[in-house]
Amino acid sequence: MRRAIDLVAGLCCLGCALLLTGSGASQARDYGQMGQTFPVIETDLLATIESRLRRAEASGELDRVNAMFAKKVEAKVKRPTPVAGITAAERPRQWKFDPTVTIERDIRDQKGNLIAAAGQKINPLDFVVLRQDLVFVDGDSPGQLDWATRQYVDAKAKIIFVNGSPFEAMGSRKRRFYFDQDGKLTSKFGIRHTPAVVTRAGNVMHVSEVVLRPGKAD
Repeated sequence: MRRAIDLVAGLCCLGCALLLTGSGASQARDYGQMGQTFPVIETDLLATIESRLRRAEASGELDRVNAMFAKKVEAKVKRPTPVAGITAAERPRQWKFDPTVTIERDIRDQKGNLIAAAGQKINPLDFVVLRQDLVFVDGDSPGQLDWATRQYVDAKAKIIFVNGSPFEAMGSRKRRFYFDQDGKLTSKFGIRHTPAVVTRAGNVMHVSEVVLRPGKAD
């Protein structure tokens, strides 16, 4: 009885082995081509881009796109995006701005010498001489622009637009103007209204928003 059981078990194992590996007497067969095959080809991306550029150049489309892009850039430079949220001052406001910063990590020179240690407080006004005030105006307001140019000559202040075209104003008023790109300066000083003036006062900056008399601003 025991031999019969062992024989059956052996046959079962053999059957499983044949299913997994195939019969030792079997041979590989060629079943022929079942369908049409194609080679795998990867398109060269740079070659595709170059080809499209050549076609665009030949048709004149490339020149048209370049001209349109240049025109947009020129318009953006001549009239930058206005600083959001800045309005004309309706009431005077004054405050102090302390430019002191805290060093986050050690600063060393190329030789490894310590210049400033982490946690150290540094006031840029201890090292920088500011000879000009910063005057912020709406360049599209003739009243604000007239007030700023009458009050401040080039040597005394930098007149900075938060709106309008500095280039157009430079052409008509024959002096230099600037623009607060992305509102970085007005945001740093906390300015919300114009005209606004930033002046050095010792080791801090004095900031004031000025209300112009009726008829002096638009």
